[in-house]
Parts: sequence; structure tokens; C-alpha cells
Amino acid sequence: MNQRLDLNLLPIAIALYEERGVSRTATRLGMSQPAVSAALARLRKAFDDPLFVRTAYGMEPTPRAQALIAPARDVLSRVERDVLSGLGFDPATANTTFTFALSDVGEMVFLPRILERLRSVAPLASVRSVALPPNELRDGLGTGEIDLAIGYFPDLETTNFFQQRLFTHHFCCLLRANHPIASKQLSRKQFLGLQHVAVHAAGRSQELFERFLVKNKMRPKIVLVTPHFMSLPTIIGKSDFCATVPHAIGMFFSGSWTNIKTVLPPFPDTPQIVLKQHWHRKAHHDLRNQWLRRLVSELFTQQSDEWKTRRSH
Repeated sequence: MNQRLDLNLLPIAIALYEERGVSRTATRLGMSQPAVSAALARLRKAFDDPLFVRTAYGMEPTPRAQALIAPARDVLSRVERDVLSGLGFDPATANTTFTFALSDVGEMVFLPRILERLRSVAPLASVRSVALPPNELRDGLGTGEIDLAIGYFPDLETTNFFQQRLFTHHFCCLLRANHPIASKQLSRKQFLGLQHVAVHAAGRSQELFERFLVKNKMRPKIVLVTPHFMSLPTIIGKSDFCATVPHAIGMFFSGSWTNIKTVLPPFPDTPQIVLKQHWHRKAHHDLRNQWLRRLVSELFTQQSDEWKTRRSH
């Protein structure tokens, strides 16, 4: 072959081989006869061989054409299988890793149901959960390293990102189960009279409550600041301290073996945590990302939120 081959010629070569005629090939491919003849001329030039010669039985392939057909079929099959099929997304056969940006609270709320659904509809897929600073999160979504950020991510409220609201959560207060305060809701005096544990975790939801306190000119006494939610059962369960946390955390702790109960804060207008899924605009039309977004939006709605069933314990 004396020049680079135009792969668009391969289907024509295969059709000529199978139809044994220019007119039949033109009809099969929806081309004009002159166009097929021109393509054959280009094939002959590329391979420096007649490839197909006229006989009483039609256009018969030369030995060079005989040797060409099997590799040509293989090339076109691989293109169809590996390239064109890659433009779609089949979760049942996808051996892929879905990467989510989640806070520790987000992992508890979202991951169990996502994993359960993926085991059913995408059995070969795996999941990676990451927690990143805002700049790294934006970069990760932009490069495609992260598929979705799910939860409360105010730094993604920009034109580079799309978002979809899933549901809202609220805050609750944690006390030890046998705390002297027995009411289901704290009074303002009780709340300000307690000593508080503040959680400054990687997730941003706690900022909402802290801004709410500042706005309402309330300054509870903070005796401990910690970056971890998981230490709260031990700390609160062995003290008279109070911690204000997203209510999913409170429901989880109060429903387990811990010595914890939840009560409502003393404010009727406690800020709501609007939980959303976020994705980069570059992934907006990606079929894999679209499928994943549909899965998340079907699993998590205000109506199906498993954490909304009670506001105190």
C-alpha cells in the first residue's frame, strides 16, 4: 500500500466483495454508481492492485482483495464495538468506578442506598467517595475525576456547574439519654445555659447553623471544637454537653447503641440544609453522567427521604 488508507473505503470494499458488482454495491450502500467507481479507483491506488476484475460472473476479487476482506471486517467490527458503542452507556456491563464527593454525613445519608441500587443495576461498577477542599473539588469535577458532588456544597453555586435539589434537612440537638432536660424541645434559656460541642467538619452544613446564631445574636458557650461527628456519642453520652447537628446524624446516633437522645432546638425557623447533586457543565450531556444523575434523583426525593420520619427522639 503506497498511501494512508481512508477507512471510509473499507465498507465499500466489503460490499464489492459480497455483491460482486458496482451497481449492486451502490444500491446496497445508497450511493451512486460513479461514487462507488471513484471509491474503487482510490482503493486500487491505495493498494496498488486491481482488487476486483470484471469476469463473466461479475467483479471477482484478486488475491490481494481476498486477503484484505477479513482484516477490514475486523477493523470495522472493532470500531463499532469499541468506539461507537462507547458513545452510549450500558450500566449492566459497565466496568467503571463512580466517584462521588461526599461529606461524612453525606456518606451516611447517600452511600448505602446508592450502593444497594448499583449492586442491582450496575453489578460490575465500584464506588469511590472523596472529601476535598473547595478548589480541588471544583477541579475534580471539571476534569471528570469526580462524577457528582452530593450534599451541601455552596462553593459550587457558579455558572460552571449544574445542580438539582434532592431534599432538605434540618438541625437537632444531641443530649445524653438521661440528661436532666427531659423536654422534646429546648427553650432558648435552656439552649443558652448548656455547654456546647461545636463540630467543624469538612462538610459545610454546620456553617449554616453558626451563621444563624450570629444573625440572631446568640452566643452559646462552646467548651469543645472538634472536626469529627463520630466522637460525639462518647463525648455527649458521658457529659451534660449539647451538640447541634444535622438531624440525620441525630437519628443515627439516637437509634443505635449510644447513650444519646435528640431534642429540637428552641427556634421555629432553624435553617434548612438544602441537599443537592452537582455536576460540571462539561458532563451535562455525557450519557454515563446522565444515567448516574437519574439514579440519584430517583433514589433521593423529599417524599422518599428515610431521614425525615421524625424530628425528635
